[in-house]
Amino acid sequence: MRRLRWDAPDPPRSMPKHPYRDSALIYGALALVVVVIAFITGGGVLRAVVYAALVFVAATLWSWRSWRNRLREERLGHGDR
Repeated sequence: MRRLRWDAPDPPRSMPKHPYRDSALIYGALALVVVVIAFITGGGVLRAVVYAALVFVAATLWSWRSWRNRLREERLGHGDR
């Protein structure tokens, strides 16, 4: 008797070529958007620059830490086989 499997296969985890650089570029672009919106709306541009810089640093460090852990797990996972 055959059994049907209804589970979807896990999608392949593709690794970007430059994950650290890509993360920094994305968060830098988002920080720039915040500053531009503050400028366009007449908000406090200096305050927007300070907050955008703080969030950029925190988000970039967080993503770099996540990428480092993911790379380490993949290295260790492949070494066991």
